[in-house]
Amino acid sequence: MRDFAGRVAVVTGAGSGIGRALARRLAAEGMRLALADIEPGALEGTRSLLAGGGAEVTARPLDVGDGAAVRAFADHVYETFGAVHVLCNNAGVFTGGQMWTRPFADFEWMFRVNTFGVLHGVQAFVPRMIEQDTEGHVVNTASVAGLFAGPFSGGYAMTKFATYAATEVLAHEFAVTGSKLRASVLCPGGVRTRIHEAARNRPASLDAGHTADQAFIDEVISNVTTKGIPPEDVADAVVKAIREETFLILTHESYRPGLAARARALAEGRLPDLPDFESRD
Repeated sequence: MRDFAGRVAVVTGAGSGIGRALARRLAAEGMRLALADIEPGALEGTRSLLAGGGAEVTARPLDVGDGAAVRAFADHVYETFGAVHVLCNNAGVFTGGQMWTRPFADFEWMFRVNTFGVLHGVQAFVPRMIEQDTEGHVVNTASVAGLFAGPFSGGYAMTKFATYAATEVLAHEFAVTGSKLRASVLCPGGVRTRIHEAARNRPASLDAGHTADQAFIDEVISNVTTKGIPPEDVADAVVKAIREETFLILTHESYRPGLAARARALAEGRLPDLPDFESRD
């Protein structure tokens, strides 16, 4: 899809970080925006910023882990704009720690948002995007943690590997069914976001105590994000990937050799080396 002007984009997790950057970048391309985020105040900040710049935008607070709420959001978007051309399933959360230390609630929370949130978005929007019979693109936000598995982030890696796999399946399904839609998986490395503060939106019903191993990985992720690239660079890469129909969107070129090394190790039956999640170009 090369022509963005006048078309409609949906972005979840649009209140901050990569989601806000995506919304701003797509608005700059002349798109109409439907935005969602679980934080009403942050979402309103993005909405007012874009509306103040002349963009046509609608926004609704949304928990992407709630399938019924996502379907209702899709209804609202289609009632408002009549079509969707770019779907960015971007909302995500993180918590870490050893897999045998952290409670099941950690895994439940991350799967609810990171994996089921993507599935809810796909099932709520894609059938109608196909029915439109127009060009379109789905971008699912995974992570380099969905390509390389590292210690102390088992639950997060599980959800992001699943998101990667779901997007590859989706891309193949679009191809074999002759759909005009395309799919990309976004796998960011270190980006200046608030992912390390995701617990601010954790439901009380899935709350859990803090452990030393969790505190360790929280500090690591905080350092990586603080030193990371601007989210605007990620948004630029996404727009370029949509135009060029690139499947895998990496934010750091330094991860490409690691992918080749990982593939070689797996082909030889070896455990891949630990990734350097602080790699920067």
